Amino acid sequence: MVDRVDGLIIGGGFFGCMIALKLKALGFRDVVIAEREGRLMSRASYVNQARVHNGYHYPRSFPTARRSRENFARFCEEFGYAVDRGLNKYYAIAVGSKVTPDQFQRFCERIGALCRPAWAAVGNRFDAARIQDVFRVEELSFNAVALANGVAADLRRSGVEVRTDTIARLDSLSGEAIAVSLGQSTVSASYVFNATYASLDDVGASIRAGLKRELVEIALIEPPAGLDGMGVTVMDGPFFSVMPFPAEGCYSLSHVRYTPHAYWSGPDAPEMGHGRSHAAHMIRDASLYMPALARARYLRSIYDIKTVLARNEDDDGRPLLYEIHEANERFISVLGAKIDNVYDVLQLLEATAWKL
Repeated sequence: MVDRVDGLIIGGGFFGCMIALKLKALGFRDVVIAEREGRLMSRASYVNQARVHNGYHYPRSFPTARRSRENFARFCEEFGYAVDRGLNKYYAIAVGSKVTPDQFQRFCERIGALCRPAWAAVGNRFDAARIQDVFRVEELSFNAVALANGVAADLRRSGVEVRTDTIARLDSLSGEAIAVSLGQSTVSASYVFNATYASLDDVGASIRAGLKRELVEIALIEPPAGLDGMGVTVMDGPFFSVMPFPAEGCYSLSHVRYTPHAYWSGPDAPEMGHGRSHAAHMIRDASLYMPALARARYLRSIYDIKTVLARNEDDDGRPLLYEIHEANERFISVLGAKIDNVYDVLQLLEATAWKL
């Protein structure tokens, strides 16, 4: 292990790992990832709906939708080994939705995304009094375990040093070498990337962007007969999404109203004991729109902290945060709200003249 490195990445989620790989490709010699958990990509990179976005989710934020659409094919090609291509995905527009069926279709046309009327094919799966229309779309899911294994292999081949079970704390921001404590040792880094997601403002350096955090619950279920191979998102408002969760061979269920357990800003999180599961509420409400979901078998729930930029709360946008610290340009904080955001940060890294 080295004491002086070109690049130190705090946080071993998908973004931190991909930043490390890109730095090596750009000529950084010694690159280290410090991850506080026992393995890489075990928190927010795992606790999500495993959705490879293609833009459909963001009709109220055209820039976010367009970037998802642009990144979709690239992600599926680069990480095809982890992508489940057998998904038949549908977006249903609920009565009372913030987006009408016509608006959704026009939005899909604008971003160039597949959107085919599907009521004749699958309308009998829905309550016609609650759902206005249904569309077949092109959206996929990924296996988070396969993705983590593949990325870990890439890190080994590239020579990135990974330190798990390691808590990183900033010692000093001054000068051209930033000192960071990694457990019992100290590393001096030419550049430090803070990719800790929910802990961005808890490593010893502040960030300027306001963050909103949620303690979220994803319910894992065994789908009822007839739903196998099918995924559904009901738009747009306090509704739900049910999709395959390939990492555990089951389905995930999230609900806009019941998935969040708590909201807060600032680094201080509530107790992660989760309290009472909301899974029964999710299943009960979702079954009002898709009656077959009443027969879903609840398996367990997974929990973590979701973090988004507070300024995008109203428009539902999910832009990348790439914040260079005002006291030292060599300390950079990165927040990606969706897995395909990663190409936005890689693009920024490629465009930067690094001073090593």
